[in-house]
Amino acid sequence: MSTPTLTQLPASRLAALIAQGEVSSSEVVRAHIARIEAVNPKINAVVVKRFEHALREAAAADERRARREPLLPLHGVPITIKECLDLAGTPSTFGMPSRRADIAQADDLYVARLVACGAIVLGKTNVPQALIYNESSNALYGRTNNPWDVTRTAGGSSGGEAAIIAAGGSPLGLGTDIGGSLRLPAHFCGIASLKPTSLRTHDYSRFSTLAFEFGPIASVVGPMARDVEDVALAFSLIGALPHPRLPLPHAPGDPAAVDVSKLRVGYFTCDGLMRPSPAVARAVTEAANMLRAAGAQVIEWRPPDLQRVEALYMGLLTVNGAPVFRAALAHDRPEPQLARLYWLAQRSPRTVRRIRRILTALRQAHLARQLGHVGLTGEDLPRLLDEAEAYRRAFAAAMDRAEIGPLDALLSPACFSPAWPHGASRELITGGAYCILYNLLGYPAGVVPVTRVRPDEAIARPPSLDVVDIAARRVDIGSAGLPIGVQVAARPWQEHVALAVMRFIQDEARQREGYPGKPPV
Repeated sequence: MSTPTLTQLPASRLAALIAQGEVSSSEVVRAHIARIEAVNPKINAVVVKRFEHALREAAAADERRARREPLLPLHGVPITIKECLDLAGTPSTFGMPSRRADIAQADDLYVARLVACGAIVLGKTNVPQALIYNESSNALYGRTNNPWDVTRTAGGSSGGEAAIIAAGGSPLGLGTDIGGSLRLPAHFCGIASLKPTSLRTHDYSRFSTLAFEFGPIASVVGPMARDVEDVALAFSLIGALPHPRLPLPHAPGDPAAVDVSKLRVGYFTCDGLMRPSPAVARAVTEAANMLRAAGAQVIEWRPPDLQRVEALYMGLLTVNGAPVFRAALAHDRPEPQLARLYWLAQRSPRTVRRIRRILTALRQAHLARQLGHVGLTGEDLPRLLDEAEAYRRAFAAAMDRAEIGPLDALLSPACFSPAWPHGASRELITGGAYCILYNLLGYPAGVVPVTRVRPDEAIARPPSLDVVDIAARRVDIGSAGLPIGVQVAARPWQEHVALAVMRFIQDEARQREGYPGKPPV
């Protein structure tokens, strides 16, 4: 077996090597800069570079080690961050040309926490326009390509971050998540990520606070890496410090203290909205069997009405003419992937009902169903909030009543399919209720890579006149070799349980043929 290069090693290993003096921070940073320069022309993931600053900071880190000063957990380790997160002296545009002159004066709270722990920021990574759809493409920075197949998207909204980590240009990064933005790109690119419990790492970035909160659903910040150990390390560093605005009811637990063999785990492979691709369903079943073989109690489990999740999520997103969209796009033209939903959200309830009847007559069942959740007025908001709270109570009760006893963790797809071709988010929108479920609930949820699509699984879905089904059919055709992850969720404030399960699945999957490994880019 060949010796891994510096750009293939996890952040925790790099930190250990730097601390032991086996390699310098300057060497590690230069290696990652070289890797970014090699792959970025193909994938366009890093859109704001600060290489000169990073090299100076690495030299300073080496000097501190030479003076035998106390070393921090990420001393001298390079990282990247999502473009929307503030980094002093760099723009935070959210992919919007109207914000190109918005230069941050201070670091984002969670960026500052990692920097205070010794991390060195190499640059910032691409996002969708206003972070709203599942492709990292915008008029300012262009399109990010998936390192496994450049004809496909790396996902969104943390797609640039997932792409550069998968390609070896960064061992660790930060993204945000309000509807799957950490998990779907991790699944598409074959890496790991964690969306913490809502409020644990509340997103305080300036524009997010203004535009990206609706009802009980708020953006959170979370880590992304190729190794679950790095995700756990970064989470412990950003999630354990005193909260700036409110006391947290639980400190982060230790994943190493979790005995996976003692857990009760439920799993499901289909949300009833978007039928999973064969490899997606297989990955979840394989992960469930890994846990069962280790002694965990595992049961196939049906969550409460996931169509209701879609209705509540989209209703809260677009209620009262979609103020989220209006605030975000006040000075920019919507990108094609967003334009249709943006336009529909501005229509009156009467117009929406009329369009829905037309779609139903044209056999566009998916769009007609989704349109039923759009066009609500401000008078509907109290009802939506009450129903969202009722759903959270019903979900927790269903976990408590499982046949094997109260469930500790849940396994499911992160998306119905592998990575989408560019442009597919115009029709596919959320990719099902798999990710948005845990944003509505506020539960912690992560993604761990498990396998890749086999040639016999890259098969076409049945022919259909429905444009959503047609888009899903295009996704599966030619998808052989693409990575597939599994989503792992736990109860509120139990991130350590999710991380322990993720680490176990990762270690088991790495021993099997077909583990994603390194992308070809």
